[in-house]
Amino acid sequence: MLSLSVSMSRVSDKTYARSLVWFRRDLRCFDHAALYHALLQSQWVACVFVFDKAILAPLPNDDRRVKFIYDSVKELSAALTSLGGSLLVVVGDAVEELTKLVDSLQIDAVFTNHDYEPYAIARDANVVARIAPRPLHSFKDQVIFEKSEVLSQAGTPFSVFTPYKNAWLKKLLGAGGDFYCRSYPIEPYANHFAELPALKMPTLAEIGFPACADLDVKIPSGMAAGARLLEDFLPRLSRYDQTRNFPAVKGPSYLSVHLRFGTVSVRHLVRTAFDQLRGLSTAVPTTGIDVWLSELIWRDFYFMILHHHPHVVGAAFKPAYDAIVWEQGPEADALFQAWCEGKTGYPLVDAAMCQLNQTGYMHNRLRMVTACFLVKDLGIDWRWGEAYFAVKLNDFDLAANNGGWQWAASTGCDAQPYFRIFNPITQSEKFDADGKFIKKYLPQLAKLNKKEIHAPWLCPPLSLAAAEIRLGQDYPLPIVDHASARERTLRRFSVVKAPNEE
Repeated sequence: MLSLSVSMSRVSDKTYARSLVWFRRDLRCFDHAALYHALLQSQWVACVFVFDKAILAPLPNDDRRVKFIYDSVKELSAALTSLGGSLLVVVGDAVEELTKLVDSLQIDAVFTNHDYEPYAIARDANVVARIAPRPLHSFKDQVIFEKSEVLSQAGTPFSVFTPYKNAWLKKLLGAGGDFYCRSYPIEPYANHFAELPALKMPTLAEIGFPACADLDVKIPSGMAAGARLLEDFLPRLSRYDQTRNFPAVKGPSYLSVHLRFGTVSVRHLVRTAFDQLRGLSTAVPTTGIDVWLSELIWRDFYFMILHHHPHVVGAAFKPAYDAIVWEQGPEADALFQAWCEGKTGYPLVDAAMCQLNQTGYMHNRLRMVTACFLVKDLGIDWRWGEAYFAVKLNDFDLAANNGGWQWAASTGCDAQPYFRIFNPITQSEKFDADGKFIKKYLPQLAKLNKKEIHAPWLCPPLSLAAAEIRLGQDYPLPIVDHASARERTLRRFSVVKAPNEE
């Protein structure tokens, strides 16, 4: 297999006559690294998006993400047309379709942005081999720092977040900060777009997802929606640290799916965070902005971990924890199914799972709570939950999903210690004190008061009767006792705990 490091090196001063920009998880035509470099280096630039059958094949035909991508591609096509270009949208095997386009359009070079997931790396290597000697130029676009750009003083990858964050900030705020967060303007070079005949975009049915056209829950998609969400978030940004943990409060930015598919620019978000910091007086707390920026840095951190430790795909970051004996058999299958369906008997866990199943979104605090419950209350292998989230989450991203699950399971880098186990009742009382979130997704519990709703099985019979709740029928009894489960988890992990972990 050809080495990507050779074919994907820095573009020289050579001008290409005809180039092709391959859009993937970067569905925007502003601040776009590959598009900028292609227009700068080429006399004639065509653009393409491929609905890759290898990625689409395992998905259900009503997958919300496909609808998000479809609508975003449609908007991108219109935006490129307004700039004087066009977007070719094709369906098929990505390698085959790219190769055919390169040949038929007599392309001299292909430009794209890095994708760090194992499938994408293998696919891109195949493209390099098929189109050679014509180069595939790839650029960093979905992170600020990648791979080995942020290392410890010893020249090794970080495995703990806080020192990584400090080094990340030091590098960004140093002499090269403006370069790492630079914007890539498109409009000044728009006269290099190719004039191609308009092609009809395939329908959702032709792509193989007819049910997506009638989804009840539609995700605001495309560049315009991403911009609106950011604009809506900015007045709340300074309070982000105070509101981010409460699922019934409008605290998050809700931009994660837009970051996942590149309808917003991470560079623009980081620039915005620093612009907000500069715009505040010294008397105004900056904690909210700092915390939001940390979330963006966590994203880079997990991409870096995936690059340096690819074994985390399917295995524990800490190898010692691969020896953990998880629950197996029909009973474990039934517990997992109850968790998936939001029928554990713990209202906050169940409401969170209902939110995920109904909308494809789950609040970040609840991702931690539900993951910890699956692993440490039910004793289920974290990989089962990771796979379920991969199917259900609109913003599923391999690096972040894997990192989050391994954090919750205590098997990952800089993870919570195995003996730190969330109590689902106290988490509910602390972060949904009035039960507003629970009532939204579990309306059968709506008549319980704010003290009773967190643990219905502890309610007096008269309270349950007044709320018209029959435990075991209208709402399940707990499928596990938290205190007993906690003791089992401590025993499970203590046998195989990682070195130096107390």
